[in-house]
Amino acid sequence: MASLPTPDEHTPNQHPTKQTPATLNPEALGDRLQQLARSSGIQRWDLGASCSTDTSVQVDRGEAKQMKGAQRSAITVRVWNGDGLVGITSTSDLSDGGLARALAGARDASAFGNAEETPAFSPLATAPLASLEQPLHEPQPILTLLDTLKQAERDLLARHAAIGTVPYNGLAQRSSERLYLNSDGACRHQVLTTASLYLYARAEETGRKPRSAGAVRLGYGTADLDIAGCIEEAAERTIAHLDYAPIETGHYTCVFSPEAFLDLIGAFSSLFNARAVLDGVSLSQRDSLGSSLAVPFLSIRDNGLHPGNVGASAFDGEGTPTAPLDLVAGGVLRNFLHSEATARAFGVAPTGHAGLGAKVSVGADWFEIGATPGSDGGQQGLNRFSHAGPVVVIDSLSALHAGVKASQGSFSLPFDGWLVHNGVSRSIEAATVAGDIRAVLQAIVGFEGDAKITPDGLCPYVWVEGLSITGEA
Repeated sequence: MASLPTPDEHTPNQHPTKQTPATLNPEALGDRLQQLARSSGIQRWDLGASCSTDTSVQVDRGEAKQMKGAQRSAITVRVWNGDGLVGITSTSDLSDGGLARALAGARDASAFGNAEETPAFSPLATAPLASLEQPLHEPQPILTLLDTLKQAERDLLARHAAIGTVPYNGLAQRSSERLYLNSDGACRHQVLTTASLYLYARAEETGRKPRSAGAVRLGYGTADLDIAGCIEEAAERTIAHLDYAPIETGHYTCVFSPEAFLDLIGAFSSLFNARAVLDGVSLSQRDSLGSSLAVPFLSIRDNGLHPGNVGASAFDGEGTPTAPLDLVAGGVLRNFLHSEATARAFGVAPTGHAGLGAKVSVGADWFEIGATPGSDGGQQGLNRFSHAGPVVVIDSLSALHAGVKASQGSFSLPFDGWLVHNGVSRSIEAATVAGDIRAVLQAIVGFEGDAKITPDGLCPYVWVEGLSITGEA
């Protein structure tokens, strides 16, 4: 990036302190933009920016497979003309010349703006932000990352003789900033450091098909990563799939792992997306709020501020503060996710789930799924190993991009998992689970165990009865 302003000291989480890796000075940048806009006759504008420095390594049988460092920046500028139409442009140049060109380009593009899509500033773009506890970490040298990942690979390979390779692995760290400014005085700035570890092992025994499984860990820095736990989980899951057998096609009671159920809900998140509702690509309608969507004890909440959400954002692409939002409570659809434009169409306040663009996107942050407080929570004491009949444990879903028809509600997805019968668990060789998300939400029996924090949300094991399982022919 060219001509970055010099950072100041500011309040933590909203603005960087001198110990952070900040490169942006939001106040100075806002003043420069305002001056440049006035000199070009532009009255109304906003800017969203994200910048990051990434370092990552991968290994293969004790040798470096990839060592990568990258600096990325994405700056979006929007300008409103006198007719209220919006033009948008992108740049990576924050010099005066670069900003002037971006403003001029957006101004010129506004003449071709869509009169049917006229976003405005969020009325909450200057509201107070929640305080986030996000410790900042200094980046580690790339050779340190490499040594750490090599040792993790060695430890995982040593867990079982059948584990021959760890074909997919990675250790990465990131220092990032997000910024939102507008001509009405909104000024949002957040600095964040994160790290991630991914280990995916492959095991094979003589005369048997290879089996694979993996685990992931997130943290604010590499020192926060639970490396031993990641190795243990990847090993346990891989080894548990070695003794496999085919499954007969039929209807089964299924137990979704937290990760699998969160993936399924995420694939159908258009149910809660006001943008999708307005565009006619959601199963929900404008008048669906208040209708029964699931069993009466189910709660689904979007809570990007949960302490377990590493990488939480204090504000969305329009500067609206992130806040918890009940989507389903007591089985009833309570709220939609909104941007400024969709909130205006529904006559409600923005919820903090917007992107930034001429037509603003809307997306979920981080789901909390479980029993509605005060409800019976469904069947109590569920345990797959003491259940009378056979149950299918769905550990992970595949091909979500191809096997889900979100606007129709149907899905047909390959999965990895186990058949548990009479207390004995055996891996399923190959199978597909199919159904309709509306039927799934109405067929939830209850929950097993405590809710688990995952990269995508918080969820317990979820029991669903009567799902169609197709075994390998």
